Amino acid sequence: MALNNVIGIDHAVIMVKDLDKAAENWKRLGFTVSPRGTHSAHMGSGNYTIMLDPDYIELLGVLVVTEHNAPARAFLERRGEGIERIAFTAVDSAAGAEEIRARGYTPIGPTDFERPVTMPDGTRSAAKFRTFQWPIAEAPGGVRIFACQHKTRETVWIPELMKHANGAKRLKQALIVTPEPARDAAHLSRMIDRDARAEPDGAVAVPSGSDRADFVFLTRDQLGRRYPGVSLSGLPERGGAALVIATSDLAAAERTVGPVGVRSGGAVCVPPAAGNGTLLAFVHG
Repeated sequence: MALNNVIGIDHAVIMVKDLDKAAENWKRLGFTVSPRGTHSAHMGSGNYTIMLDPDYIELLGVLVVTEHNAPARAFLERRGEGIERIAFTAVDSAAGAEEIRARGYTPIGPTDFERPVTMPDGTRSAAKFRTFQWPIAEAPGGVRIFACQHKTRETVWIPELMKHANGAKRLKQALIVTPEPARDAAHLSRMIDRDARAEPDGAVAVPSGSDRADFVFLTRDQLGRRYPGVSLSGLPERGGAALVIATSDLAAAERTVGPVGVRSGGAVCVPPAAGNGTLLAFVHG
């Protein structure tokens, strides 16, 4: 029985070493990037967001060492940049935490935090969140998962930030490489009470819920066969690898990503070396 207070993928978190350089990189790829945000002091982090509909991508960096960001720092030291965790949308974080507790997972949180936001008209507001995490050791394919309740959606999904020169509209898939796709997909399937399904190439997909993006677990070789001609240099053997992004204009995506882009089948790809440790695959949709 699926979780009642946790619905599909809300956003993917890409850990970066230098926040401002990462933001400039994503702007060059044709994304509209939010102003830099600074989270509450106990988080010790800052971010830039790339707002889509109904989801988004977060570029996250450590600003000050805190207990809370120890796992993120460990990730950067171990792997470098890339997809470190993926958030679900929480309808109610407190209730969601109790739902996973009833399934045998001791939640971390709920944790409240916020960041200041300058609205398009120049007024100051705040984006406020309440999150909870599954236990850190429960990381299917090496990717941590958590759930995020948005208390102030209007200060996050700002229309001016949702228009991108590359035509990006929404996330379609989050790809996780692993030597054991079936095992790691089954792990996530248990955690969120969603049935896994086999894909034609042997990969295993786990729907995240509602109409949101799917998780897809696959080997590095399977990933290479999906996107021939795209260098996978910098990706781990096990961990978050790629985001498949629906675009309204594939030609615009190819044009805006520029010389780093690779046309691979029906996708325009940005290799991990040019995407802060993340392969980006634009597809028409």
